[in-house]
Amino acid sequence: MAIINKYCKTDFSSYEDFFENFKVDMPEDFNFAYDVVDELARIKPDKTALVWCDEDGDEKVISFAELKRMSDKMANALKSLKIGKGDAVMVMLKRRYEYWYFTVAMHKLGAILIPATHLLTVKDLVYRINAADIKMILTVYDTGLCDKIDEAVTQTGSSLQKALISSKREGYINFIDIARDASEDFSRPAGVDAIDSKDVMLAYFTSGTTGMPKMVAHDYFYPLCHLTTAKFWHDLNENDLHLTLADTGWAKTSWGNIYGQWICEAAVFVYDFDRFNPAELLEIISKYKVTSFCAPPTVYRFLIKEDLSKYPLSNLKKSTIAGEPLNPEIYYQWLAATGLKLREGYGQTECTILVATTPWSEPKPGSMGLPMPLTSCDIFDDSGNLCEAGEEGELCMPVPDISNRPLGLFMGYYRDEELTKSVLHDGMYHTGDTAWRDEDGYIWFKGRNDDIIKSSGYRIGPFEVESALMEHTAVLECAVTGVPDPIRGYNIKATVVLAKDYTPSDELKKELQDHVKNVTAPYKYPRIVEFVTELPKTISGKTRRVEIRDKDKEQG
Repeated sequence: MAIINKYCKTDFSSYEDFFENFKVDMPEDFNFAYDVVDELARIKPDKTALVWCDEDGDEKVISFAELKRMSDKMANALKSLKIGKGDAVMVMLKRRYEYWYFTVAMHKLGAILIPATHLLTVKDLVYRINAADIKMILTVYDTGLCDKIDEAVTQTGSSLQKALISSKREGYINFIDIARDASEDFSRPAGVDAIDSKDVMLAYFTSGTTGMPKMVAHDYFYPLCHLTTAKFWHDLNENDLHLTLADTGWAKTSWGNIYGQWICEAAVFVYDFDRFNPAELLEIISKYKVTSFCAPPTVYRFLIKEDLSKYPLSNLKKSTIAGEPLNPEIYYQWLAATGLKLREGYGQTECTILVATTPWSEPKPGSMGLPMPLTSCDIFDDSGNLCEAGEEGELCMPVPDISNRPLGLFMGYYRDEELTKSVLHDGMYHTGDTAWRDEDGYIWFKGRNDDIIKSSGYRIGPFEVESALMEHTAVLECAVTGVPDPIRGYNIKATVVLAKDYTPSDELKKELQDHVKNVTAPYKYPRIVEFVTELPKTISGKTRRVEIRDKDKEQG
């Protein structure tokens, strides 16, 4: 019997059948490391778990048997360093394959995994060390990164252990050497050391598009919520080789590179690179015969600018997209070049996938898709009433009983009850995102509550203006914000990154303004257009409109 069949039914006839009848069987003591990874190592030891390569041409193929062996050794290594149940360890391993060994080891031990990106500043590190009471930081050898870690540890006065996955540096433990010498035998903890499935398994710091990052805690049932992600959005099976483009510091790795994928018995593909190059990525996808690919719109935006006919992509059968709203123009260009329909998905670090275009659903370009089971979100007005079709409101998940929260919803913000209450109240989880539902039930993203622009009595979502701009060949990226105006309340402003072969000019500004007027309601056109070389982004790559707004306020 396939592993996935232990936890859910998979043979649904339609979206309606799936939504109404999907449920997950949750064993009381579920632990992904033992019940999925070790079980696959027992019944399918030679099955490929991970295919890894880097931009230098190095590669590694890891079976489930090897994954069990190395995760057991790393669990013993951690135990020898006095890391145990409930201890928080920050992991900064970029896209190194050791991340997957280490993650499974942490779950076996019952310690709290805190993935983090190598792009953090000293200030970011200080904040996280203090907020999570970090006991160890495990990182790749990188002089600049290690310098930042050293400075942050000094500033906090922490006695945490610093460890490297490779190479040596004074003051750092050579963790890989300890793991290499450790025993391969690691028994599932029992008695006082037993892991409760309701314990904190991992915690992510959100990317902070509008404020300080929030620490999102998930328990040991969390991997099971990604059954919907991998099976009913990515549409994976045991023959797939799936690539989700994500740094291990972000929740997208949990969504697309480990939990649901391995429960589906699909192999995970990881491309380890420092600088994104669309042509090189296409070569890698072709060379390794990747069958399923998921990436944010920004990546697809660069891919469609390449000559896709040069790359043999016949093995690629499934394309999904998430992270930011999908501009319809990207959908149509990718479809024309590859024959593949992009299926969008939406969720947050705090939960699993809430809305998606499932394999049974026909994509509507620009729509996130249909509500997913388990979380059953919908559109509500300010009074908590369900919105009618076409009516704009907030996307919320009904949570009648917080003590019995649905699978896929986070435990809360770690050590911050008040912040948790700010999004979990009145019987709902509030996403903070505005959207609307059409007559067919498809949900269309409008914007973050903070991003909605009120101009001349109209409520304008930046995404709809950005989508219009993206249809113009001169626009590579753009961000739409509001600039205070004494008459209109706010003027619409477009901050634009131009595609190659285009240069800023007053004529081009006028052309872009006229273009928006022609493809959407005229009142939505940007009265202000600013050309820039790049947009301000969070370290996870999301556009920081708040930074543009703050800069405009400073300039008066």
